[in-house]
Amino acid sequence: MEPNLVQFKKGVLELCVLALLSHSDSYGYDIASRLSDAIDMGEGTIYPLMRRMQKDGLVSTYFVESPSGPPRKYYTLTPNGEVSLQAQKTAWIGFTKAVSSLLDIQDSAATPPQQQTDQPSAPAGGHSPLTVHKPIRKTPA
Repeated sequence: MEPNLVQFKKGVLELCVLALLSHSDSYGYDIASRLSDAIDMGEGTIYPLMRRMQKDGLVSTYFVESPSGPPRKYYTLTPNGEVSLQAQKTAWIGFTKAVSSLLDIQDSAATPPQQQTDQPSAPAGGHSPLTVHKPIRKTPA
């Protein structure tokens, strides 16, 4: 796995756990399995994160009897966890939009501009307010 991808996953792990718990309470192994399926994140990273999130007051726990062994520790979002989820979601959406915008700019810069013969030229130093500029996408060969 690429080192950058590992860092991306670590950076978004808490947000993903909060998002999962916003839908329903869950126990550690289930959270780990769902994260593994969605973003290929290992089980070993979940439990330290869950302990820290509990210490920080983002989640609380309770036990439920299990028919196949000892009681399971379930995690649930606290009110602070819900606030944190919304704040992280807002930050994530803004961040990914900004990164996507930069990636689109780079994609556009790598593509030669189309010649325009029937449109008036833009004023020096800027775009005409009446001209709509869309990035030109490369098509696979």
